[in-house]
Amino acid sequence: MKTVDALFENSRHSLDDLAAASGLSPERVAAIVDGRWLPNPAERAALAAALGVEVAQVSWGHTMNPRNVRYHRYGLKEDLRGGD
Repeated sequence: MKTVDALFENSRHSLDDLAAASGLSPERVAAIVDGRWLPNPAERAALAAALGVEVAQVSWGHTMNPRNVRYHRYGLKEDLRGGD
C-alpha cells in the first residue's frame, strides 16, 4: 500500500494531467496529493483509476502535521534558547 503522494511522484504525471484524467479540479488534486484533503469515495475511485491502481492499494488520509504547517508559514515565535 502506498500513499497518494508516492504514487503521484512515481507516475510522472503533472497535477494538471492527473486532474484531467480524474475529472477533479487541479486545486482538489493538489490538496489530496499534499495530504491536506481527505477524498470522498468518488474522488478516491477517480484518482486511483487515473493513477492506474485499485482504491484498496492506496493509503488515503491526512499526512500533513498542522502544527508544522503553521510553523513553516509563520515561524516559531517562542524563544527556546533558554537564556536571559
